[in-house]
Amino acid sequence: MSQPRVIFHLDMDAFYASVEQRDNPQWMGLPVIVGSPPDRRGVVCAASYEARKFGVRSAMPSSTAGRLCPDGVFVRPRMEVYRDESRQIMSIVKRFAGELIQQVSVDEAYLDVTGKVEPTSDNDSLLESALTIAREIKQTIKAERRLTATIGVAPNKLLAKIASSNFKPDGLTLVKESGKAAFMRPLPVGAIHGVGKVTEGTLVRAGFKTVADLQDTDRDLRSIVGSWGPELKRMAFGEDDRELDLGDDIKSISSENTFLKDTADRVVLRKCLREQADEITEKLRKRRLAAVTVQVKVRYSDFTTLTRQLSVEEPIEDSKQVYRLACWLLARHDLVRRPLRLIGVGVSGLHEVTLRQLTLPFQ
Repeated sequence: MSQPRVIFHLDMDAFYASVEQRDNPQWMGLPVIVGSPPDRRGVVCAASYEARKFGVRSAMPSSTAGRLCPDGVFVRPRMEVYRDESRQIMSIVKRFAGELIQQVSVDEAYLDVTGKVEPTSDNDSLLESALTIAREIKQTIKAERRLTATIGVAPNKLLAKIASSNFKPDGLTLVKESGKAAFMRPLPVGAIHGVGKVTEGTLVRAGFKTVADLQDTDRDLRSIVGSWGPELKRMAFGEDDRELDLGDDIKSISSENTFLKDTADRVVLRKCLREQADEITEKLRKRRLAAVTVQVKVRYSDFTTLTRQLSVEEPIEDSKQVYRLACWLLARHDLVRRPLRLIGVGVSGLHEVTLRQLTLPFQ
């Protein structure tokens, strides 16, 4: 058996809110909400775990957050402080993990520490030995930055991400090579990388609600999700051979859907575009990004593929704006002149979201 990689997924816990609680000890244990005050138009940038218990979430209107959590401590975002904190944390991470780091956002990163552990023919022992490094990273961040981080340890990115996402805050979870299929079984199909809202809906309607359903089926998944079927099946068993992207920035975010039957039905296409716009902007919000370019992609029955795009002056990160521009591109270029096999939406020209984009100025 070949030696697996050892991948960490590090995710800071309620990062913006935790920084504010650290810098203002009187707010420790209180529901801290980073964003506009509830009597101003704007949205929530982040919420502490205490605030999340009331249902407060990022990108929620501040007025709604105020109603859900009337005793919440609303704090103006300090983006420069968070960016500087991120640099300090990543500097700590590099001491232990070296340069094989894919930073996904200011508070999230993948680390490949395969070369930092003693080689062994026992895959599970290799992964277990990496727990020492993960603990040291967590302890050092806590000691030097007074913040907590959650780390997932696994043989690949898919498993490491799920391990950290499902066991927060201040978690450390190991997914062994020998137990990865069992780890995946109870999860919803939407937990698999690449399964967006549209694909998840398609799978659920086909009878696949959990990963176990995908593992146990004898059906050819290509009849449901097209050529991606074999890859989806592999991921359902915890297999993932994606490498770390060591570039400085992500360049684009996209979502696409292949139909079981070619269609030109405007209702179906509009519904698909809305779901894709929602999926894309959710990822933008997660990474605190906005985009200046929207692109649509269509593929016809003969596999002819066309793309058209439009750039705007002010970066956008709202689902309705992405959807509206995508519809405009389809109409402007008459792309639905015959039934479509595939439709997709993408955004590029990504910029870090500024305070002005997240909220109206404080008055």
